[in-house]
Amino acid sequence: MNRSLVVITFVAAVVASVAAQSPEPKPAFSGQTDAPRPAKPSPPFATQTVATGLTGAWAIAFLPDGNLLVTQNAGTMRIVRPDGSVSAPLAGLPGVKSVAAQGLHDVVLDPDFAKNRMLYFTYFAPPKGEAPATWPIEFFYERVWTKPFTERRTMQLGTERVARAKLSADNSSLEDVDILAEGVERRIVIARDGTLLVGGADRFRFYDSDLDGVERTFADNPDIRRNFTGRVIRINRDGSIPRDNPWLSRATVLAETYAHGFKDPEGAALHPQTGELWQIDHGPQGGDEINIVRAGKDYGWPDVSYGKQYDARQSDGRKNVRVGDGATSRPDVEEPLYYWVPSIAPSGMMFYTGDMFPEWKGNLFIGAMAGQHLVRLVLNGERVVAEEQLLAEQKQRVREVRQAPDGSIYILQGASIVRLTPKK
Repeated sequence: MNRSLVVITFVAAVVASVAAQSPEPKPAFSGQTDAPRPAKPSPPFATQTVATGLTGAWAIAFLPDGNLLVTQNAGTMRIVRPDGSVSAPLAGLPGVKSVAAQGLHDVVLDPDFAKNRMLYFTYFAPPKGEAPATWPIEFFYERVWTKPFTERRTMQLGTERVARAKLSADNSSLEDVDILAEGVERRIVIARDGTLLVGGADRFRFYDSDLDGVERTFADNPDIRRNFTGRVIRINRDGSIPRDNPWLSRATVLAETYAHGFKDPEGAALHPQTGELWQIDHGPQGGDEINIVRAGKDYGWPDVSYGKQYDARQSDGRKNVRVGDGATSRPDVEEPLYYWVPSIAPSGMMFYTGDMFPEWKGNLFIGAMAGQHLVRLVLNGERVVAEEQLLAEQKQRVREVRQAPDGSIYILQGASIVRLTPKK
């Protein structure tokens, strides 16, 4: 199979194929997957399109002045005004390389934003000497994972980064950009103690693996996984390392590492009661997960997964190729509290705490891209007891979901921002 055909079939499988996936694995406990519909479905709600034309929109932040700050994967931030008008790209943003799933991602306001105008964002920076640009997907996948590991280690592809900056008083530019950390570039959550918890995707290019798992384990050197699989890092808001991070006593683990063993964490939120970090992990072929992220814990990737490697990746025609040694559970690996097979391609996560939708209070909402709907999960403690699909009839990818200050819900649906309110 030639390279171009591999790329075409792989991309088609990732983006379009939901049904042709691995057989459902056996859950570790009752209710870990396939929760029933709620006994009482959601009440009718209205949808209002706030803005359109936001191709590649990834995250939303609500500014105190009523405007929205929106990131776009290709490397722009824009202001969306209450009337739906969209600004020109903000000046001052560092150069972004958009390739495959890499690009400009999350943006989160500092708790004291009203006073200090500070915000935090994640992005993929081009290597030294390379201009910011959007690259074909094959330059991060086909032209990387097919290469020998020793060659991969010399390739200068770019760097995952977390940065902070000040938004100018007129909302037109970023000022005083400061790089806080490298190696992660997905979601940012500010913990109750004020530290930043930042998730990053598996950096398969830096260790002897491939894009969607391996057919062996890393038991001989677990620090490889602690450093290079998808991680959650924990840093102070100035980029320094908290003194109680879990791996500080182990010289061979990066000091900022908080938890590891993720593939692609595209959604995260703090539980409103416990204050713990809940995080989505976007699996390979099946095996999308929700995890409660705790200090020093291992979440399995790429040794343990409820998913399988992509069929389209197998040049010899094999199907349902296992990840690692095929285990879905292991005593030293944290169990996801919920998973999906087939994959829904989750992105964005929000606990609803507002008053506008009293029936939804305490529910967990997640965007589904391949699934093309908004997920509503009813919880009982740390267990999912019901699952409902919202907006499925619209057949649009949902990238992001966030609660507005007034209790309404905003989603990124396709290239549009859509607001959900109760139907009158």
